[in-house]
Amino acid sequence: MFEYIFTGLFDSEMTTVIPIVDFLLCLGFSIVLGLIMAFAYMYRTRYTKSFVITLALLPAVVCVVIMLVNGNVGTGVAVAGAFSLVRFRSVPGTAKEICALFLAMGMGLITGMGYLGFATIFTMIMCLMFVFYNSFDFASKKNASIYKVFTITIPEDLDYSDVFDDIFKEYTCDYDLIRVKTTNMGSMFRLTYQVILRDAKKEKEMIDKIRCRNGNLEITVSKQESSVSEL
Repeated sequence: MFEYIFTGLFDSEMTTVIPIVDFLLCLGFSIVLGLIMAFAYMYRTRYTKSFVITLALLPAVVCVVIMLVNGNVGTGVAVAGAFSLVRFRSVPGTAKEICALFLAMGMGLITGMGYLGFATIFTMIMCLMFVFYNSFDFASKKNASIYKVFTITIPEDLDYSDVFDDIFKEYTCDYDLIRVKTTNMGSMFRLTYQVILRDAKKEKEMIDKIRCRNGNLEITVSKQESSVSEL
C-alpha cells in the first residue's frame, strides 16, 4: 500500500516512477546548492531577505518540476509557460538579480536531470566567479565622481536656453540639458543637466558661480544613476 502513495493517479504501466531515495537525494542536493548560491550572492551585494530566500529555494523548486516532467513534452511546454508568466507578475530587477536567478534555475535543471556531480561543479565555479568579480570591483567606474546631475532653480525672467553655457564650458567636458520644469506656481524654472566634470575638486567653485547667476536659489548636485536603465 505504501508504494502507491508516490504513484500518480494518471500514470500508466509505461510510466517510470522516481524512487523516493533518488527524489530526496536530488532535492537535498538542490537545497544545499541553492544555499551556497545565496551566500555567494550576499557577498558585498545589497540584498533583501525575501530575494535571498527565493534564491536559496528556487533550485529545489526547479529540480522537482524537472523530475516530475520526466520526458513529457506537453507538460514541459506547460511548465515553461507557467515560469514565463512569473516575469510579468514581478517588479523589474537589476542585471545582477536576473543573473543570480538564471544561475539558480540552471542548478535546479542540472540537479533535476540527475547530474549531481555536474551540478556541484557548476555551482562551485559560478559562485567562485561571482565572488571574484565582486571582490575586485570588476567593471566598476573608477571616475564615477565626475558624472553628475545638476538641478538648478532659476527665476522665470532668465532665458534658460544658454544662461549657464559659459560656466559649463569652463568646468565640464560635456553637458546636456535633459529636463525643464516649471515650479512655484510657474514663477520659476527647474533645470536638470547631466554633466561630465573636468575636475571633481572644482565642483564647489562651479556651484558658487552658478549661485551668483541664479540669484542664490536652490541647486542640487547628485550622481548619475545607471540602475534605472540597466536592463
